[in-house]
Amino acid sequence: MRIIFSLILLLGLGFTVDARQKTYDFNSRCEQAYEAIMELRLNTGKALLEAEKKENPDNLVPYFLDNYADFFPLFFNEDPAEYARKRGMRSFRLDKMLEGSPDSPYYLYTQAAIKFQWAMVKIKFNEKWDATWEIRKAYMTLKENQRRFPDFVPNRLLLGAMQTVFGTIPEGYKWITNILGMKGSIHQGMENVNAFIESNAPEAKLFREESYYYYCYLMLFIVNKPEDTWAFLQRKQLDTKNNYLYALMVANLSLNNQKAATGIRVLEEKHDSNEYADIEYYNYVFGLLKLTRLDNDAHVYLERFVNGFKGKFYVKECLQRLSWFYYLEGNQAMANKYRNMILSRGGTETDADKQALKEAEGGKWPNPFLLKVRLQSDGGFFNEALKLLLTKKAADFPAMEDKLEYAYRLGRIYDETGQDDKAVTMYEVTIKVGANRPEYYAARASLQLGYIYEKRKDKTKAVQCYQQCLNMKGHDYKNSLDQRAKAGIQRVNGS
Repeated sequence: MRIIFSLILLLGLGFTVDARQKTYDFNSRCEQAYEAIMELRLNTGKALLEAEKKENPDNLVPYFLDNYADFFPLFFNEDPAEYARKRGMRSFRLDKMLEGSPDSPYYLYTQAAIKFQWAMVKIKFNEKWDATWEIRKAYMTLKENQRRFPDFVPNRLLLGAMQTVFGTIPEGYKWITNILGMKGSIHQGMENVNAFIESNAPEAKLFREESYYYYCYLMLFIVNKPEDTWAFLQRKQLDTKNNYLYALMVANLSLNNQKAATGIRVLEEKHDSNEYADIEYYNYVFGLLKLTRLDNDAHVYLERFVNGFKGKFYVKECLQRLSWFYYLEGNQAMANKYRNMILSRGGTETDADKQALKEAEGGKWPNPFLLKVRLQSDGGFFNEALKLLLTKKAADFPAMEDKLEYAYRLGRIYDETGQDDKAVTMYEVTIKVGANRPEYYAARASLQLGYIYEKRKDKTKAVQCYQQCLNMKGHDYKNSLDQRAKAGIQRVNGS
């Protein structure tokens, strides 16, 4: 009976597959839908996908692209109610992908991409362990697809992104990736990403615009080549007026690379239409950018973010910046209001949020003069910051932490304006005075010194500086600075 039952089951399964074999057809309508979704014109994209489902019910691509349409608002807006409604779609879509032919390279690739996207979402909702396993599943699925279809270039894009990030994991945490079977290096990872970008294969052209997003973030934050990142953006002439995702990306890169004027211009010039998704992250980035320029309306966007955002990431940092805005305006009542909110709102997943909470709990306000210098310097308004800073000397500040910050800020401005010798002098002073203090200035000075020596091809000194940064304990922004230092060592050693 077991044999007969098995034969019936196999025949039944065979009949089902033959009768309902699904395809992965990236036809012109699906390409249009993908393009709309990648521009954050989500409703337009979803309407095209629904039309494709009705006309071609055996095409699995619309269900795959549905995941993109859900990913972006979940990742950026972090709405718990929306997450509760949508999280069941992960399994549904993975099951749909299984209806296709295993002989297609898209069979495993689409599954891996869906898992990777949900891993990113789960991180935002503090499901770290689930996210780790999700990333592992995506990684192992891609590795298998690469083995089976070595010429299918989209494998190299996602694999390369993961390998690059894995390569920066500090030695003390390597055991985690080793146990999970996830290995990589910056060199290997970026080699894969570049291979995808330079490929002329049809699949590479299909996902080209998505690849630019990965490339820019990896080049700036991991590979630490800001000049190459901005040269790439100039060369590709990304449409930041019509592509909302690109506008947000360039604005965020500007915020993190002392180019606030560029970020502000991009967000001001982007087309404003109801066709684009409502992304609260826009207000956060725009508000921070405007604050570095000391704009008198920066608080408008920061308050919109605080009032409209339902997630945990960036909230404490945003509240800190709001408190700074009113503090510099001389409105201490409003400054206190937003500082007190830091104690109860948002999470501490990012280093910036942790530092904001630490400052709020400490109860001490930053020196207003140095705070203005910091904001202008962070925004890339170096001439204004240097002019202001040189009106004083370190001896003018009674507190040791203010003397330390003065030296560090002066070093950073010299560094960013190409005055490397002066920068080295100020960084060395910062490290000597602040190596055992809780402020991040000495650690960041070590990191920046590493960049200078790496640029000068002095590998020995560069590694020493990066290692010195890693060795400093108990300071603000520890995780993010350690990751950059680790990446520096990897780069210098060519791994």
